[in-house]
Amino acid sequence: MKIIKTFIKLGLFSFIAFIFLYIGINIYALITPKLNITNNGTYYLYDNKDDLVYLGSSTSSWVNIDDINKNLINAVISIEDKSFYTHNGFDIGRIIKAIYENVTSGEIVQGGSTITQQLVKNLYLDFDQTWKRKIEEAFLTIIVEIQYDKDEILEAYLNTINYGNGNYGISNAASYYFNKEASNLSLEEAIYLAGIPKSPNKMNPVSNKEASLKRAKIVAKSLLNNNYISLDEYNNLDLENTTIYGKYNEKNLQMLMYYQDAVYDELKSLGINSSILASGGLRIYTNLDMEKQASLEKNILNNTKDETDLQVASVIVDPESGKIEALTGGMDYGVSEYNRATKSKRQVGSTMKPFLYYAALENNLTASSKFTSEYTTFNINNKDTYSPNNFNNKYANKEITMAAAIAFSDNIYAVKTNLFLGPETLVKTAKRVGIKEELEPNVSLALGTGEINIIDFATGYTTLASGGYKKDLYLIRKIEDPNGNVIYKKEEKKNLVLNPNYVYILNELLTSTSNSNFKDYTSATASVIASKLSRKYAIKTGSTGTDYWTVGYNKDDLMLIWIGYDDNRDFANGYSVISKNIWADTMEEIEGEGEDNWYQKPDDVVGVILDAVTGEYTNDARKSYIYYYVKGSEPEIN
Repeated sequence: MKIIKTFIKLGLFSFIAFIFLYIGINIYALITPKLNITNNGTYYLYDNKDDLVYLGSSTSSWVNIDDINKNLINAVISIEDKSFYTHNGFDIGRIIKAIYENVTSGEIVQGGSTITQQLVKNLYLDFDQTWKRKIEEAFLTIIVEIQYDKDEILEAYLNTINYGNGNYGISNAASYYFNKEASNLSLEEAIYLAGIPKSPNKMNPVSNKEASLKRAKIVAKSLLNNNYISLDEYNNLDLENTTIYGKYNEKNLQMLMYYQDAVYDELKSLGINSSILASGGLRIYTNLDMEKQASLEKNILNNTKDETDLQVASVIVDPESGKIEALTGGMDYGVSEYNRATKSKRQVGSTMKPFLYYAALENNLTASSKFTSEYTTFNINNKDTYSPNNFNNKYANKEITMAAAIAFSDNIYAVKTNLFLGPETLVKTAKRVGIKEELEPNVSLALGTGEINIIDFATGYTTLASGGYKKDLYLIRKIEDPNGNVIYKKEEKKNLVLNPNYVYILNELLTSTSNSNFKDYTSATASVIASKLSRKYAIKTGSTGTDYWTVGYNKDDLMLIWIGYDDNRDFANGYSVISKNIWADTMEEIEGEGEDNWYQKPDDVVGVILDAVTGEYTNDARKSYIYYYVKGSEPEIN
């Protein structure tokens, strides 16, 4: 009997405490300023010309609820929160049902969140499943329900919810998926859109038409069961044949969101977390060059028309400043949001060799230093052996110069150079130029067996392209608060870490890869695109069997491009030309018709005309090449 009385007392006490708490929250909600549910989460992204290119977590056009298609409103309420207009922020019956369904199934199969709760989570909270977050959600849900009427809450929800593929808000979603305004949607289109927020990245009709259709059928059934449509309307739905537009009206770039995601990652690295973004109104000024971004995307698509599953990651950098002006992280953000430019690491192949050859120049080798190119088995530490192959097993079977080794990407020459210097030298050089990846000092590193992220790798190449200055690559140049106060501004810093004389010589050596005079036991690695090039570029290509790279630059632009498959499958023959053509087509287009902006030769560097392959004196212009040396190290011409 005592136990029963105790439970009654506890229950009565809890009830009274709840009443006082609820009254207290109501009073608090009435005397404090209204929570902002129309601006929170909005942030603005601008390109390098200060043109607005994106609004995050919101929509560029807030749509009044009276201008939103009634079918969509009915579909959203039906599938998300059918008691929306009668509850006070929480649907207790639905919560109990969800708990029962999840417990009996042994997994999360149903949620109990109302539209108001979802709005609160989207605008104010992160998605951590902690008690603190749940209490905050409950508190804010009550506040919103007290301060706003139901139509205002629903309007805010529809204008801020994520509809996938970078579309926030019903205006963007209607435009992107169906090329319509939110007021002009058909019943089928409204049903599709209502189904997306459950899983925006997996249930939108561009990323996954099958999953989106399956979800749409569930929404349609819900509309029927809740008497929003008749049985005849339900039976006459034509969801299977609904046309999906799947494009933006402006700036129709299917890879642009990779750049925007990279900006968001940089924001977090700067300490601008989700709660700061959620305060609303931040203006983020980026280095995005829309012309270069559009050119890059166009040429990727033009050169991969018949490919399936192939992925492309690329970046364009201004070597002088370190600004990242264009970036792609995959073939189509709508299909895969995984950003291979910022998140993946791949073997870089022979594109690692320029850092090796810089180190060689710095350690008294010259452009005409020779090693024999022949099939070789190397004894490592008197116990292990290493037998690298040249591409297609082609060897000079004679001595070749460093210039020829670079032009032909000779692996034997590279390994001999690496052993001559000691593998630690290449690792240290990579660190000097700004590559952060921890690389193993092994003999094969010279052939690019280390895995490096493309942005990390681009940092190293920027040091070469800038004449030896290491600098941080960046996407964001300035951030302003809603009042126009600058809260962050990038300060460009550069540090001379390489000898400009040797950098100039190396950059000249890298022009050999597209020089037709380098022809012997094989051809120069970039000769296939030589006819496309109207000016001088330093170029290096690389392959691993599962990766193809093309990297090249002049004073104005540095571009790196990687192609490969996410499952690391091997390539068929001939695929290397894809990355080369993308690089050449893009670089030539973005360089325009201006003058050839090559590097100025340092006073301490001299040029000598020699045979391209042998490094011996020649007067045959078809075989000649200008070898550059630091004064005093050039060969004597008899």
